[in-house]
Amino acid sequence: RHPTVLVVDDAKSLREFVRRNLDVRGYRVVTAVNGADALAQFQAHEIDLVILDLIMPQMDGLEVIRQLRMTSNVPIIV
Repeated sequence: RHPTVLVVDDAKSLREFVRRNLDVRGYRVVTAVNGADALAQFQAHEIDLVILDLIMPQMDGLEVIRQLRMTSNVPIIV
Protein backbone atom coordinates (compact mmCIF):
# COMPACT_ATOMS: atom_id res chain seq x y z
CA ARG A 1 0.00 0.00 0.00
CA HIS A 2 1.26 3.45 -0.89
CA PRO A 3 1.35 5.97 1.99
CA THR A 4 -1.67 8.26 2.05
CA VAL A 5 -1.19 11.98 2.63
CA LEU A 6 -3.98 14.37 3.61
CA VAL A 7 -3.32 17.84 2.17
CA VAL A 8 -5.39 20.58 3.82
CA ASP A 9 -5.39 24.12 2.44
CA ASP A 10 -8.17 26.56 1.59
CA ALA A 11 -6.10 27.94 -1.32
CA LYS A 12 -6.89 25.70 -4.28
CA SER A 13 -3.67 26.52 -6.16
CA LEU A 14 -1.45 25.51 -3.21
CA ARG A 15 -3.51 22.43 -2.44
CA GLU A 16 -3.31 21.26 -6.04
CA PHE A 17 0.42 22.04 -6.32
CA VAL A 18 1.20 19.86 -3.30
CA ARG A 19 -1.22 17.15 -4.47
CA ARG A 20 0.39 16.92 -7.91
CA ASN A 21 3.91 16.79 -6.50
CA LEU A 22 3.07 14.02 -4.07
CA ASP A 23 1.06 12.12 -6.67
CA VAL A 24 3.94 11.91 -9.16
CA ARG A 25 6.14 10.56 -6.35
CA GLY A 26 3.79 7.65 -5.75
CA TYR A 27 1.82 8.85 -2.75
CA ARG A 28 -1.92 8.46 -2.52
CA VAL A 29 -3.31 11.95 -1.87
CA VAL A 30 -6.55 13.03 -0.23
CA THR A 31 -7.34 16.76 -0.12
CA ALA A 32 -9.50 18.95 2.11
CA VAL A 33 -10.50 22.60 1.73
CA ASN A 34 -11.01 23.45 5.42
CA GLY A 35 -10.70 22.06 8.93
CA ALA A 36 -14.09 20.37 9.08
CA ASP A 37 -13.46 18.74 5.70
CA ALA A 38 -10.02 17.63 6.93
CA LEU A 39 -11.50 15.87 9.96
CA ALA A 40 -14.09 14.14 7.78
CA GLN A 41 -11.44 13.01 5.26
CA PHE A 42 -9.22 11.80 8.11
CA GLN A 43 -12.04 9.60 9.38
CA ALA A 44 -12.90 8.31 5.91
CA HIS A 45 -9.34 7.27 4.91
CA GLU A 46 -6.33 5.61 6.46
CA ILE A 47 -4.04 8.67 6.61
CA ASP A 48 -0.27 8.31 7.15
CA LEU A 49 0.67 12.02 7.08
CA VAL A 50 -1.16 15.35 7.26
CA ILE A 51 0.12 18.49 5.54
CA LEU A 52 -1.89 21.29 7.12
CA ASP A 53 -2.40 25.01 6.57
CA LEU A 54 -2.86 26.88 9.86
CA ILE A 55 -4.88 29.86 8.64
CA MET A 56 -8.22 28.68 7.27
CA PRO A 57 -11.83 29.85 7.58
CA GLN A 58 -14.33 28.14 9.90
CA MET A 59 -11.78 25.99 11.78
CA ASP A 60 -8.10 26.88 11.89
CA GLY A 61 -5.24 24.40 11.69
CA LEU A 62 -4.55 24.53 15.44
CA GLU A 63 -8.06 23.30 16.18
CA VAL A 64 -7.65 20.55 13.59
CA ILE A 65 -4.43 19.47 15.34
CA ARG A 66 -6.18 19.47 18.74
CA GLN A 67 -8.99 17.29 17.42
CA LEU A 68 -6.68 14.90 15.57
CA ARG A 69 -4.52 14.47 18.67
CA MET A 70 -7.51 13.24 20.65
CA THR A 71 -7.45 10.00 18.65
CA SER A 72 -4.26 9.86 16.60
CA ASN A 73 -0.51 10.41 16.65
CA VAL A 74 -0.29 10.75 12.87
CA PRO A 75 2.62 12.97 11.78
CA ILE A 76 1.52 16.52 10.91
CA ILE A 77 3.50 19.01 8.84
CA VAL A 78 2.30 22.59 9.28
